[in-house]
Amino acid sequence: MSEPIPAWQCIGCGRIEAPQTCLGICQDRRVEFVYASEHREAQRELASAARQRDALLALVRRLAWIHPRDAGWEGSYRALQAEARGLLATLTGDAPASGSDAAR
Repeated sequence: MSEPIPAWQCIGCGRIEAPQTCLGICQDRRVEFVYASEHREAQRELASAARQRDALLALVRRLAWIHPRDAGWEGSYRALQAEARGLLATLTGDAPASGSDAAR
C-alpha cells in the first residue's frame, strides 16, 4: 500500500497540488483522490467486515460438518443456536438473548 502524499488543497476551487521538482514534461491529467481519513475509515470498516465474515464462516463450517449421534442432534442444534446468538450479539453489539428467548 502506498504512503499518503502531503499536498495543498485550495479551499475555494479544490485544486490539489503537491510540491515537486518539475522535470519540464508536466501535463495535467484528471485523477481521483480520497481523503486519508476517509481511506483509513474504509480500511477499518473492511477489517471489521473481514473479522465478521471469518467468525460467521467458522460457525457455518461447524454447522455444515457436525455429525451428532442419533440422540444428540437436539443438543448439538441448541449449542449451535446459543453460539450463533452469542456471535450475533457480539457482532451487532446487542445484549445476549434472555433465557426465555433461548427456549424457542
